[in-house]
Amino acid sequence: MRSYLLRRLPSALLVLFAASFLIFTILRLVPGDPATSLAGPDASPATVAAIRDRLGLDAPLLSQYAHWIGSLLTGDLGPSYAIGGEVSDLIGDGLGATTELTLAALLFVIVLGTAFGILGATSRSRWIRSAIRVTTTAALAVPPFVSGVLLVVLFAVVLGVLPPGGRVAFLAAPDLAAQYLLLPALCLALPSAAVLGRYLKDGIERALAEDYIRTATAAGVAPRRLLWRHALPGALPPVVTLLGMQTGHLLGGAVLVEAIFAWPGLGQLAEQGLQRRDYPVVQDLLLLLVAVFVVVQLLTDLVYAWLDPRIRWE
Repeated sequence: MRSYLLRRLPSALLVLFAASFLIFTILRLVPGDPATSLAGPDASPATVAAIRDRLGLDAPLLSQYAHWIGSLLTGDLGPSYAIGGEVSDLIGDGLGATTELTLAALLFVIVLGTAFGILGATSRSRWIRSAIRVTTTAALAVPPFVSGVLLVVLFAVVLGVLPPGGRVAFLAAPDLAAQYLLLPALCLALPSAAVLGRYLKDGIERALAEDYIRTATAAGVAPRRLLWRHALPGALPPVVTLLGMQTGHLLGGAVLVEAIFAWPGLGQLAEQGLQRRDYPVVQDLLLLLVAVFVVVQLLTDLVYAWLDPRIRWE
């Protein structure tokens, strides 16, 4: 497993390097002077010059890129001129909230996706299979900004059992924090749970159609044992890869869901940075999201290789 990890690390580092250069280049191609935008319309020329000097905007592009990467490696992200405060503090505060939302949504994805897949593949009731098919189709067809509003209307306005938005720190009041977390996590998880459920259903059906499963069934092995000991493990490796990809989608979808439910995470920080053209915040935040996605994919590959040793041998 260690040799497999060492073989995968160079490609992950190459992706990070390419992403950092692409993010840096695209932001520099945006029309307008970043220093003037950050300083504001009433700023003095001295203030604009100080910001330009702090960001190194007078240096060549390659020197600016090298300065940015060096600052990242040393942990000195600098100040946010538009939003206010240190960039590292802003990202650290938002990262905790986004991580909490993403982990809760991932739990929903695993639970709901597993239930959809197993029931859809093994249930003998036509009504249950039809209900699962309709539910997964609706979860995929309805965008999060629509499903989020519907969830707020149903549970916060009509039933009045859950808050419509905001966040409470989980360590401060776990029961209250769970109430604020439930709706945004469910909204974020529904599309990925539908994809996972359909993929798992197809994998279990293919596994149950194998000859050794038929032989075991004819020999009198209990269906539950066949499902949990043979069919489900056989369907897991590709599902693990899909789950890793969906985790990246959860991070991307969190930007929209946080706006709907007023969740103070990285999504709101990215929105503020883009609106105010706060380039230090935006470029650091985008690279952080790419790094998280790369790490998740690397961990997914490791789990896949652990479940299927043929991957390590290849």
